[in-house]
Amino acid sequence: MMKDLFKKSLLAAGVAMMLTGCGTTEAESQEAALETQQQELLAACTDTTELEEVAEHACSHAVYGPFQSVTASPLGTVSFVDVSLPHTAYVVTLPAKTNGCGYGGAVMFTAEESGEYAFLLSRVRGLRIFQGDVEITRECRYSIPSEICSDLRTAIIADLEAGQDYRLEFESITAANAQFTLLVEEAGHHHE
Repeated sequence: MMKDLFKKSLLAAGVAMMLTGCGTTEAESQEAALETQQQELLAACTDTTELEEVAEHACSHAVYGPFQSVTASPLGTVSFVDVSLPHTAYVVTLPAKTNGCGYGGAVMFTAEESGEYAFLLSRVRGLRIFQGDVEITRECRYSIPSEICSDLRTAIIADLEAGQDYRLEFESITAANAQFTLLVEEAGHHHE
């Protein structure tokens, strides 16, 4: 518990230092450092058998579609950008932050059924999930092996309730990480 608190404190301090400078010369190395820290903060999933099946299924959509391009709403505003269509690869673009320091945005997802959902991303840095003003606990992170899918890199697992709207928030320091693919699949659902 104390070790996790220490890691979170270090992460927060590092982010604060990066945002005060916000230079572009070190932005890519800072983005890589944040990816590594985020991987360490969220526990790795231990039972990956079903997640491999979900990742293989999602990979076919990441490669062949259907695709839908969306621009996330700026952080701090109400988001009407919906990413709830099942089996759809959303190409998400994050808007630049108003302070000129990186990119950030939010989209909305409505859970069709109660249960675990996998948020599959083509980037390592994950997401924060909110229901109203309350942040939802993310259960674990699954690093997708390239032999399963080279187009997707990470799956974040969260338990959601049917009919509820969830705000998915993303941030990036660099423009290269400000556009990515997002797929949301039911984690316990058998995919064919």
